[in-house]
Amino acid sequence: MTRPPRILLGVTADASLKLMRGFPEYLRDKGWEVHIVSTPGPMLMSLSEVSGLYTHALAMERPPSPVKDLLALVAWYRLLRTVRPDIISVGTPKAGLLGGLASLLARVPERIYLLRGLRLETAHGLQRWVLECLERLSLGVATQILSVSPSLRQRVISLGLVSPAKVRVLGHGSSNGVDLAAFEPARISEEQVVKLAEQLRILKGVPVVGFVGRLTLDKGLADLADAREILAHRNIDHQILLVGEIDEGQNQDLLVRLHAYGRPVITTGHVTDPKPYYRLMDLLCLPTLREGFPNVVLEAGASGLPTVTTDATGAVDSVIGGETGLIAVAGDSRSLAAKLEELLLVPDTRTAMGTAAKAHVMANFDRTLVWAHLAEFFNSLVAQDKPTQRKLS
Repeated sequence: MTRPPRILLGVTADASLKLMRGFPEYLRDKGWEVHIVSTPGPMLMSLSEVSGLYTHALAMERPPSPVKDLLALVAWYRLLRTVRPDIISVGTPKAGLLGGLASLLARVPERIYLLRGLRLETAHGLQRWVLECLERLSLGVATQILSVSPSLRQRVISLGLVSPAKVRVLGHGSSNGVDLAAFEPARISEEQVVKLAEQLRILKGVPVVGFVGRLTLDKGLADLADAREILAHRNIDHQILLVGEIDEGQNQDLLVRLHAYGRPVITTGHVTDPKPYYRLMDLLCLPTLREGFPNVVLEAGASGLPTVTTDATGAVDSVIGGETGLIAVAGDSRSLAAKLEELLLVPDTRTAMGTAAKAHVMANFDRTLVWAHLAEFFNSLVAQDKPTQRKLS
């Protein structure tokens, strides 16, 4: 009997497994033997308890560490020689590099690099050169590259890191889509929303501009702070709701700057489930300087919210400008302030764009649709490599 096709999905940090939540089970149900690799952690442990999934804990360090990286590369090679997958699909920088190199050495037939973003875009000097070299290596050892957004594909090509023929976007992009059912209003009671608003001391009648994600400079929060100063001088009343925690290594002054003008900023710290918090917002703001494809914009759209974002790589694909939200110039606080003002002053526009955003997400980013595109792609590779094997749908 022919064995089922075997795939290995890898990320660096255990926490990054949320980027593929639900997809391993989907592939399993479609007849694949699914192996998952990450650093040890609670999410990997949780997946190890799911029937039909095979998990492998492998120590990897996010920062460069020659000795530890070499040990991790050897561990990757040994794992791949044991599992012998037909396909390896790796994303996030360190897993992409080490898993890609090991899969080349282990002669894995199909080596997929899932390009979720380019860290080098906001780096400078020697750091940028090093990141560019490592990215070029990760891209070079892959047989196929999947970009999570059209602008990210164009960016990596324009930088000369990969040939156009080697990198593609499936559907409209996104690495994992959105679980639309989880964002249905009925899932979160009005009583729960009111209670949460009271806990956070959100004022009634004052528009709430939300931000969801890691609090970092790369997310453009310094530009948001400057935009708040501009809005304050124009007497544009609003509240800022920050859902997330400040990223490791970031200066706490970032929050001080955000608090400097306008009403006090409302912060939640880390939350395990951001869905109820979208219900408190009137619009989402993602003033980012670089992205792959921002899931938070899709989640906001699924919640019926418009988004103000930037023309940065990846972010520009997440909004249809003037229809589902507005697009500011990345790194330009005046442009950001103007776009925020446009939506803050016109509630009817916010409502119309929020409705359009929800329709756009439902039509193009339903999680099962994104998964189907990925499964079809993987199936086509298995069919090419093993013509006699039954094609799975």
